[in-house]
Amino acid sequence: MSKRTAARLFTSSSPSSSSSSSSLCTKCRSSILSRLPVPLNRSFASTAHHRAPNDNDSTTPSKRPTDALASLLDSFPSRQSKGGLNSFLGADVVSSLSTTVFTEPPAHHLHIYATKHNTHITLTKPSRDAIISVSAGNIGFRKAGRGSYDAAYQLAAYVMNRIQEQGLTREIQRLEVVLRGFGAGREAVTKALMGSEGRNLRGKVVGVSDSTRLKFGGTRSKKPRRLG
Repeated sequence: MSKRTAARLFTSSSPSSSSSSSSLCTKCRSSILSRLPVPLNRSFASTAHHRAPNDNDSTTPSKRPTDALASLLDSFPSRQSKGGLNSFLGADVVSSLSTTVFTEPPAHHLHIYATKHNTHITLTKPSRDAIISVSAGNIGFRKAGRGSYDAAYQLAAYVMNRIQEQGLTREIQRLEVVLRGFGAGREAVTKALMGSEGRNLRGKVVGVSDSTRLKFGGTRSKKPRRLG
């Protein structure tokens, strides 16, 4: 049988006419296809490996999505490679990423020293240099009046008004409040800061600490005062 006759017999048979006398078995079809000079573009599953490389038939298996992902991962440098990220991103980009560090601006400090007999308020720079330092005696209170609640409240209002007048509100970005002592001025200054007097500074407070001195042992205390 010649090759042309074999091709004619193969193409004349169809899957629907399985009862026809001209149909070929699978073994004969494979042997004929192996001797044909040009592969046939048939849609049979058993002859898919005989198709031409440039076949655009819809039944041709497409490239898997995982192949694209694998090729992308292969393009990244491994940890063991010499260049690493420097060879992939560039040395300039890597150096700029490594040197970019977020730093917060330094905080100013508002020290409140409330004793039994007086109240002291000091505003300092981040370097601990004093900007404003006043007490209840500097605003007109004398003797026993310096340790009262009202004196401390007016002192706090005076300091906050002075901060506003000197234009320090823009300079102060972060403020830390440092409390010391348990006098009446401790609560008075806190109330003033939370009230209308401290509306410009209240939002800049980032921390409140207590630096009251505590004595462990130490020298002998003064004898208690006895009245009567």
